[in-house]
Amino acid sequence: MSRRDRLKGLFDDTAQELAAANYEESSSRGAAGPVRTMALTLGRMEEESRAMQEALLSGERIVELDPDLIDSSFVRDRLADQPLDMEDELVQSIAENGQEVPVLVRRHPDDEARYQIAYGHRRLQAVRLLGRKVQAIVRQLDDTDVVIAQGIENSARRNLSYIERAVFAFNLELKGFERPVIMKALSTDKTELSKLLSVAKAIPAEIVRSVGAAPGIGRRKWMALAQDWNGITAARLAKLIASERFMSEESDRRFELLVAELARKEAKPEPTEYDWKPKSGGKIAGRIKSAGNSFTIALKTGDAPDFGAYISRRLDELYEAYRAGKLQAGE
Repeated sequence: MSRRDRLKGLFDDTAQELAAANYEESSSRGAAGPVRTMALTLGRMEEESRAMQEALLSGERIVELDPDLIDSSFVRDRLADQPLDMEDELVQSIAENGQEVPVLVRRHPDDEARYQIAYGHRRLQAVRLLGRKVQAIVRQLDDTDVVIAQGIENSARRNLSYIERAVFAFNLELKGFERPVIMKALSTDKTELSKLLSVAKAIPAEIVRSVGAAPGIGRRKWMALAQDWNGITAARLAKLIASERFMSEESDRRFELLVAELARKEAKPEPTEYDWKPKSGGKIAGRIKSAGNSFTIALKTGDAPDFGAYISRRLDELYEAYRAGKLQAGE
């Protein structure tokens, strides 16, 4: 069998595998938005497979590159890298049979001596691990081409989790990509994209990073968390996410611990209330109430009618003295 026929067969097999992987993913998510977009995903991957196949069969040049000269994409799609090892099936396959399918790269937009990968991240990892040159097609691609190719790759067997898709969409929007481009990169529709973006915007990035990819946590749970997030600060969760127990758990379990902590009602301190009168005497008196973050002083000024105004004028001075005392005490 010629190299051309072998490559054609590999592309046909890849298209079938990607279709099967996406069918399984859609089945596990239920008959919601992702099912509506499955046809978009399959159609887009078929187009890319056909384009790559046509490029190879038309004689587009495959070159050998030093993997260390190839940088990753300019926009992250995964919350954490998924490194390969020598036991990985892909690594073993390339070690035994060589790299059959080339990666797709472009010249790095900021450094002509380097490249930036658009498609084939795992193949690049595997070849780098084996200490070999990487087979690559160098093509002129703009940023839109790169993110769409990146989305195609993520529609394959190792799919992005729901929160990774949300963060990827948000990162693309922050970089100025229009929503039609983002929809194409994620193989999704307008409604589903709006939900992804709402989740990524509602939940602070540091919380998402702490939880991680959470591959078993789907759209409904992330959306419920986003809808309940209003008024919650990351500071409230600082103790939890810094704890050894939290960090030692797998990502899905960290999500569950986060939700449980948010569901727990914080104990409110008992309010205190007492009266005040000056030690030096006089007809002035005060009623002081303290409850959590609320502190109230009600004055009956009696024979000192301007005492309230006197305090008001000196609030800045009193607050700065308070802060200085805290700093001196190391608090």
